[in-house]
Amino acid sequence: MSPPLPDIILVVLIIFLAAFVRSTFGFGDALVAMPLLALVVELPFATPLVGMLGTSIAMVLLIKHWRKVQFAGTWRLVVASIAGIPIGLYLLKGSFDTPLKLILGGGIIIFAAYNLLKPRLLAIRNDNWAWLFGFVAGILGGAFNTNGPPVVIYSSLRRWNPATFRATMQGYFLPVNVTILVGHIMAGLWTRPVLKTYAICAPLIALSIWAGDRLSRHIPPGRFDKLIHSLLLLSGCTLVIQTLIRLYA
Repeated sequence: MSPPLPDIILVVLIIFLAAFVRSTFGFGDALVAMPLLALVVELPFATPLVGMLGTSIAMVLLIKHWRKVQFAGTWRLVVASIAGIPIGLYLLKGSFDTPLKLILGGGIIIFAAYNLLKPRLLAIRNDNWAWLFGFVAGILGGAFNTNGPPVVIYSSLRRWNPATFRATMQGYFLPVNVTILVGHIMAGLWTRPVLKTYAICAPLIALSIWAGDRLSRHIPPGRFDKLIHSLLLLSGCTLVIQTLIRLYA
């Protein structure tokens, strides 16, 4: 059943905002969209919708910037994430969302706050760490479409410049999101109301991709890092607060 018109309008606005954030920073669409959409529609409606959004943006940005992708780390992230996706889909249909969301939110807050205070003390020089970050990302992606944070943390620790960061994120997101979409289809989440809502959102998604991609070119590298970690901190706090509210409501 489709949401009422006022809710559809809110959904479209949320999707536009999420698409703009993703196009500007290379990630963040699910971190913005999922908490807000959860206030308007049910999770089984929001999850496939955000999955379609992320796949569309990754495809467009990767076509434009594929030469800047760091493939050594990307393929490891992709393979490990695909291995973790079935676990996430199982959790989506179970009752494990509350502890997972609290653990995820707490980890994001600690990492983001640390890097905002001391941004150069930690660094990863070995691409083999991608296996661990990718596997965790796959679990979270299958369950909540939030596979971004572990990959963003890995990319941040690799100290890539903004252009490489954004391109590599899309190189990771596209194959993983396609896999997640297949999982959503097999789980029966691609319903007529979901597809209809995505079609309504499509023109604004295209506009946000154009605007976000242009804006990203004018953000200096140092400020880009701070904005990334600020966005992570905000998303972690939002996730924890929302989960606690639902737990004690």
